[in-house]
Amino acid sequence: MFSDPTFWVLVAFVIFFVLVAKKGSAFITEGLDKRSAGIKAKLDEAESLREEAQAMLASYKRKQKDALKEAEEILNHAREQSKINQEQAAKDLDAQLTRREQQIADRIGQAEAQALADVRGKAADIAIAATRELLAVKLTDKQAGALIDTAVKDLPAKLH
Repeated sequence: MFSDPTFWVLVAFVIFFVLVAKKGSAFITEGLDKRSAGIKAKLDEAESLREEAQAMLASYKRKQKDALKEAEEILNHAREQSKINQEQAAKDLDAQLTRREQQIADRIGQAEAQALADVRGKAADIAIAATRELLAVKLTDKQAGALIDTAVKDLPAKLH
C-alpha cells in the first residue's frame, strides 16, 4: 500500500485539501467576521439613529405642546386685554358724553342768561322810552329842575 502511487496521490490530495481547507477556512472565517462586524455596525448605527429619531420626536412633541400652551396663553391675554380695552372705551365714552352734556347744559344756561339779559335790556329800553315820553308830556320845568338837583345830591352816595 505504501508503494502504490495512487495511495500517495490520495495522501497528497488529502494533505493538500486539509491545507487549503485550513487556509481557506481562515480566509472565509475572516471574510464572514468582517461582514458580521459590518452588519453589527450598521445595526448599531440604525439603533442609534432610531433612538435619536425618538428623542427628536419627543423633543418636537414637547415643543409643539409648549407652543400650543403659549398660543393659548397669548389668546387668553389678548381676550383679557380686549375686555379691559372695551371697558376703558366704555368709561371714556361715558365721560365724554357727560362732558358734552355738561357743555350743552352750560351753553343752554348761557343762552338763557343772554336771552334774559336781552329781554331785560329791551324792557329797560322800553321803560326808559316810556318814561321819557311820560316825563316830556307831564313834567313841568320846575319839577324837572328839582329832579336834577336831587339826582346830583344822591350821585356821590351811589358812586361809593
